[in-house]
Amino acid sequence: MSATTLPRSTNQALGLGQFAIDFMHGAEPSESVRQRTTLFHTDAVLCGLSALALGTNAPKILRDEALEYRRKRGGATVFGSRRTVAPEKAIVANCAAVREWDSNGTNFGYNPALGHTAGEFGHNDFYAVPVAAAQIAGLDGAAALRGMILLDEIRGRLAEVFSLKTYRIDHVVHGAIASAATYGAMLGASAEEIESAIGMVVAHYIPWRAIRAGKQLSDSKGASAAISTEVAILSMERSMRGFLGPRDIFRNPESVFRQFVKTSGDSPFDLVLSSAGDDFAVMGMHFKLGLYEHQSAGALQGIIDLMVANPDLLAEPGSISAIKISAYEPAFSIIGDPAKRDPRTRQSADHSMLYIVSTLLRKAIEWREAGGPEAMPTTSDGWWQAIMLAPHDFSAEAIDDPRTRELMAKVQFSHGGPDYDRRYPDGIPTSVVIECGRGRTLDSGLVMYPSGHARNTTADLLGILDTKFRLLGRLACEKPKKVIRQLAALETLSAKEMRGVYAVDIIDRGTFE
Repeated sequence: MSATTLPRSTNQALGLGQFAIDFMHGAEPSESVRQRTTLFHTDAVLCGLSALALGTNAPKILRDEALEYRRKRGGATVFGSRRTVAPEKAIVANCAAVREWDSNGTNFGYNPALGHTAGEFGHNDFYAVPVAAAQIAGLDGAAALRGMILLDEIRGRLAEVFSLKTYRIDHVVHGAIASAATYGAMLGASAEEIESAIGMVVAHYIPWRAIRAGKQLSDSKGASAAISTEVAILSMERSMRGFLGPRDIFRNPESVFRQFVKTSGDSPFDLVLSSAGDDFAVMGMHFKLGLYEHQSAGALQGIIDLMVANPDLLAEPGSISAIKISAYEPAFSIIGDPAKRDPRTRQSADHSMLYIVSTLLRKAIEWREAGGPEAMPTTSDGWWQAIMLAPHDFSAEAIDDPRTRELMAKVQFSHGGPDYDRRYPDGIPTSVVIECGRGRTLDSGLVMYPSGHARNTTADLLGILDTKFRLLGRLACEKPKKVIRQLAALETLSAKEMRGVYAVDIIDRGTFE
């Protein structure tokens, strides 16, 4: 591994600027890093295309807005179009579409080898930034992929050393900082200009987690990364025109970092960043194998494990009297929030442990009813592929499904206590106990690394992702295999091909309900 350390006693914003520039000119991530990042990008794009095909609100509004900002030179493209528009508008539209389903990659800020275990959340929402920069600068797919790895490296390492959620600040700040640095480095900005832009992001645009609280969540939840990235790009462009933002922002005594963590003058953390080999932040990021809040992945795995071990469980679903789930903080407070125990919108349903687990179990019951016991999968991989949670599982009709609601009434979700908490964010510690008729009790045991988790070693990840890509691709376009192949070949695309990389003919499937 080739690592760059930015000590807390130094100007880390300037250091990030220089690191980003050096990375774009000489980084050597391994083939496994490049392949994993390509998978995350493919996942993100198919999430975004399908969200647009189904007419979801925020992506549609922001895409329509972007198309009003035509720019023949120095522009970037939105999903489904070759028309070049103002880059910050293309980026806000594409990022919002990617995040709408809450189904793309996730990180939990955990690097025990360095003792960097702040555990901040984050998502692979920001790939529109290096794509836009490549389109503007005339760079090829290999350069775009390098920018993606750079962006994930910066935001992933920041998530390891500073927990924004602890102070009720939204996690997208780390992505916005990384977006400014990556965009600037790809467009030839100096280290000082990148420092200035990062200073503006941190000084002017800090979002609170209020966007993720409340009885029923709104468009702001899904568009948070997009909106913060939009202002990060504007900040970078202003810096490149000569606007001077705050310097040395990580050591600034009035910045968000030192306001919440008091120091004698240093930044609150050291920052270690990779530029070669296998040890990149993206290698510790996790895939979602369908639509669900990632904190529920352990419970989903627990349910699937019980179905594999007890194939007769689904024979008499009416005999299920209780489904007891224990998990860690913050899973309990986020997806066990009393306000989300009776979700009425998609954004709240996909953050409801009761709804997510009950929907998966309902689909399994219906699968058996439709095909009989001989049609039931016999492996974990098979169940993940057979009953993968999809957009329509969160429609208004699905949210009110009587069988789902009946199962939800049987779910008891509790905080597992210190023994569970100490195991997070290394894993997603969760256990599921199902009580059936005649006093029968089924116990999943402790689930730590569910399928899709970076430390899971048993799942057929590529096979399950192929199912997910095809599922979302069929929703989005007439020729999903062609789109998936092109995204898989990102690193080989020419600069000309990069200009049309998102020019997919998106099917109009009406408004999602």
